[in-house]
Amino acid sequence: MTVFKASLRNFFAHKGRMALSAVAVLLSVAFVCGTLVFTDTMNTTFDRLFAATAADVTVSPKKEKGQAEGADQRAARPRTLPASVLREVRTAEGVKSAEGVVSSEQVTVVDGDDKNIGSNTGAPTIAANWTSGDRRTMKITSGHAPRDSSEVMVDADTAEKRHIERGDKLRTIAATGDFSARVSGIATFQVTNPGAAIVYFDTATAQRRLLGGTGSYTNIAVTAEQGVTHGLLKKNVTASLGAGKYTYQTQKEAADSSREDIGSFLDVMKYALLGFAGIALLVGVFLIVNTFSMLVAQRTREIGLMRAIGSSRRQVNRSVLIEALLLGVVGSVLGVGAGVGLAVGLMKLMGKLGMNLSTSELTVAWTTPVTGVALGVLVTLLAAYLPARRAGRVSPMAALRDAGTPADGKAGAVRAVLGVLLTGGGAAGLYAATQAEKASQGSLYLGVGVVLTLLGFVVVGPVLAGVLVRVLSVVTLRPFGGRVGRLAERNALRNPRRTGATAAALMIGLALVASLSVVGSSMVASATKELDRSVGADFIVQSGNGQPITPAVEKKFKASKSLRTATSYKVVPVRITTPDGKTGSEQLSATDPSYMKDLRREVKSGDLSGAYGRDAMSVGAAFAKEHGVATGDELKVAFAGGRTAKLTVAAVTKEETSVDKGAMYTDVATAQRHIPEAQVPPTVMMFGSAEDGREEAAYSSLKKLLKPYPQYQVRDQADFKETLQDQVGQMLNMVYGLLALAIIVAVLGVVNTLALSVVERTREIGLMRAIGLARRQLRRMIRLESVVIALFGALLGLGLGMCWGAAAQRLLALEGLNVLEIPWPTIGAVFAGSALVGLVAALVPAFRAGRMNVLNAIATE
Repeated sequence: MTVFKASLRNFFAHKGRMALSAVAVLLSVAFVCGTLVFTDTMNTTFDRLFAATAADVTVSPKKEKGQAEGADQRAARPRTLPASVLREVRTAEGVKSAEGVVSSEQVTVVDGDDKNIGSNTGAPTIAANWTSGDRRTMKITSGHAPRDSSEVMVDADTAEKRHIERGDKLRTIAATGDFSARVSGIATFQVTNPGAAIVYFDTATAQRRLLGGTGSYTNIAVTAEQGVTHGLLKKNVTASLGAGKYTYQTQKEAADSSREDIGSFLDVMKYALLGFAGIALLVGVFLIVNTFSMLVAQRTREIGLMRAIGSSRRQVNRSVLIEALLLGVVGSVLGVGAGVGLAVGLMKLMGKLGMNLSTSELTVAWTTPVTGVALGVLVTLLAAYLPARRAGRVSPMAALRDAGTPADGKAGAVRAVLGVLLTGGGAAGLYAATQAEKASQGSLYLGVGVVLTLLGFVVVGPVLAGVLVRVLSVVTLRPFGGRVGRLAERNALRNPRRTGATAAALMIGLALVASLSVVGSSMVASATKELDRSVGADFIVQSGNGQPITPAVEKKFKASKSLRTATSYKVVPVRITTPDGKTGSEQLSATDPSYMKDLRREVKSGDLSGAYGRDAMSVGAAFAKEHGVATGDELKVAFAGGRTAKLTVAAVTKEETSVDKGAMYTDVATAQRHIPEAQVPPTVMMFGSAEDGREEAAYSSLKKLLKPYPQYQVRDQADFKETLQDQVGQMLNMVYGLLALAIIVAVLGVVNTLALSVVERTREIGLMRAIGLARRQLRRMIRLESVVIALFGALLGLGLGMCWGAAAQRLLALEGLNVLEIPWPTIGAVFAGSALVGLVAALVPAFRAGRMNVLNAIATE
């Protein structure tokens, strides 16, 4: 109890000095808890939506054997059931009612200005028939439901965002063609809609316009009689229709299936955000280690007195750990509260972007605060363990030492050797990654190399400080600071351990920034080079949201007089049986023969033009090697939804590319010959080439031609490169934004180190002021010390990050992205920005040092 009271007094006596460490714990825990609350709330929102919209039992078409994952989303029309199934379902025992449902996500709805009314967040636009099931989740709040083909109803969220009112004309673009209708009503969600845009038609119009005829539905929604369980109803309906003919799901099974579809995306987002939170926690460790190391050093005399009057090493050790426990608990509890606020902020932000998440469904599971507090406390205790042990080793003779005298902070030989070994092992891992022949193997080596080099640099940092700080000082401090610059340099070198730990926190964040910048720039440069080398087409047409090209647009494109050639590109799911007896699911790229000029593919054997002959195809070199396939071989190919045919391998294409790598080609006519017309996959991309010298005119003509279809983009090669660069840039900016948390924590570390250093050097500062050092010079000294520490961390981080990025690029080379591009402007800007960070971090400590009373400073103990 005496130890606890002493720890409590010390904690509150130095609460100001621990404040920034508490903020670091708070930020890290807030990020973890905010992520958990945000993703849990999204899960709750989708769970309630799926549970509310699912029928007691749903009957849907059975997936075709060999159909690839995601094929439904790429199909021009959804899979259907014949209307006769509805009549049979209604006769099953226990059925109260059954209703045919028509629903399609492969539509685009535009307003009178040809603007897409769909969400900007990637949420789908859904066209459906208005059913009694929809009345459970939607309420008509204006007008009435559609009664014929001239009317359409839209959801209230979309109407509000797109300023749609009753009487407005909407045009729906579907695989069967375009059709227009006027808004007859607006329906409001009674559950939270995460952001999908929904339009409703009467049943006959939905069948005819979305499915191509009135004799089918996309699924059957079945309602049970009172007292009949969902499981029993499913059993009865299955017995009535026949097991294996269709897919049967209870309400729970349908909701679970929908949840699984969206769950993978949510999990990726969740673990990515938690990864960045982990980085911030790691950076916070260095801040906490420095804080307690400096506090122990400043209290050396006090600890020595405690030892002299009978305190054991264990008690001293425990005293420091109790202070760390208090710090961890306070920071973590505040972090949990801040995390809930962060989650609400993220929900509001997503709402601005178009994804509606209601705070009424805010989900704070009991595991979230427990996880946050446990994580914050554990990390704080681990970080304080070494300083606590160092405090326990303080001798009673230390009571004779001057207060505030820093402990020996020199970097020892053992540290140097260990750091070199770790760095050397990491470098070997990075080198092994560059020499790997398989991406999976190389990724393992890369991960080991990154971890070991990071640990190595952290360990060897204090050793490097003695060399690199001197070099940086010659370049940055002495020319601008004169004698004050020399003093700043010596202060930074006074305790290499402290300088190394402070710089290491900044090093981690900047290493990740540099490595991702190298990878991103290399991806863009490689893809640009590959486009120049491989793509011969002048124009590429595709949807921005993954929707296929509608037959009407395809027909218009091919009929354009401004084009010399026009090529359709379809993806056909198949099951291929190879000569080695293995059968597997693959995808055939069914294209027009002109694709050979649109994409220049080199062949390892055979002639690619032969793949466009009757019942012929090509395979990639990797596939051919794995299955022992050679030109002239016949492969048994089962087309999903169609017949099985024998196709002759006319060519084996090389793999040295990132465009269509490993693709298998066949003629569109070959695919159509073996697949019923209604089952032929849609065109997913189109390529076009203009006559020489007519490219600009053709480009303008195609833009005008496709203006009424905003879901499709016409890009020339320059546009395509710019789009690629923008996509990579947006991804990097998002990652940089998340890494900003780690960098903020690192900056807090610099601030805390300088603030505690000022306290530690109180008498020294007073003496310097007494012999003539001006306040302005004193502040400049502290600012320059901060700048050189920040630049030291930046130098280590950027150097390490570029090595990681270069090794990662060699792995990308296995996928055809073989250009290494170092973004020197970005690297230079980050390095210069680090100096600015150092200046900002030193503002408060420098101001406090300048205000110090000279006499009180000299008299301090």
